[in-house]
Amino acid sequence: MDYFLELLLGGLTRGSIYALIALGYTMVYGVLGLINFAHGEVYMIGAFVGLIVSGLLTVLGWPVLAIVAIATVCAMVYAAAYGFTIEKVAYQPLRHAPRLSPLISAIGMSIFLQNYVLLAQSSDFQAFPQLVPDFEFLEPYTHIILSSELVIILAGVVTLIVLFLLIKFTKIGKAMRAISQDRQMAMLLGVNVDNVISATFIIGSALAGLGGILVASHVGQINFYIGFIAGLKAFTAAVLGGIGSIPGAALGGLILGWTESFATGYVSSDYEDVFAFGLLVFILIFRPAGILGKVSSEKV
Repeated sequence: MDYFLELLLGGLTRGSIYALIALGYTMVYGVLGLINFAHGEVYMIGAFVGLIVSGLLTVLGWPVLAIVAIATVCAMVYAAAYGFTIEKVAYQPLRHAPRLSPLISAIGMSIFLQNYVLLAQSSDFQAFPQLVPDFEFLEPYTHIILSSELVIILAGVVTLIVLFLLIKFTKIGKAMRAISQDRQMAMLLGVNVDNVISATFIIGSALAGLGGILVASHVGQINFYIGFIAGLKAFTAAVLGGIGSIPGAALGGLILGWTESFATGYVSSDYEDVFAFGLLVFILIFRPAGILGKVSSEKV
């Protein structure tokens, strides 16, 4: 029973990681109809910023809680600034271009950021400090769940709730929904589309930065390539749940996380990707829009 519970909580941790990153994918797609393939690299950059800031503050002798708070805020702010810049440089000039052009630009930006960090750092894995302290009340259960895993799960739940409230009840959230439904009509009604799109990139990128520093602290190492793998899995989770749907991104992340966890535990770690992507193919055959995605029909 303990082994099953360990796999269940491990899958929940993985799912929360995928959901944190997938939320950025699904927000951008919901508002702009664009797949931001550079999103995984923003996640990676957030992790590196967390490493640099935490290392500097540790050398200066700052207390642990202050290091955690400042490193997390810096990672989120820096990632948000990158998201804003990427949107202005790589996507906004192609706003009215054929749909293939922004896609190529997104892939190019992803490759550029990977190589930028590769040259600035190195191709080697670098050790990442454990920023989340061990919780005393978890000591009897550390064979099942770690404090860093609990923080990741809680961060995923809180983020989902905050995003739901933001989209549902705030002015910026209503503007996002209006643009998602009909961008031209939203512009005619006075919605500043460029500002809303920029805000969407900022929020999604900040979440990627948060995910980057939490996951890096949990895993204990990072390199320039972690964004590509995490971004691919998060994109899969977003498509699985229904890209454009925030609850769908969370649900897709959880399903993908549990699939990988139980496949690793009961079959073999060599087959976790086989089961994960096999499940995606199975869902898309019978539900092309994803589990919670809405089937859209075009007027002709």
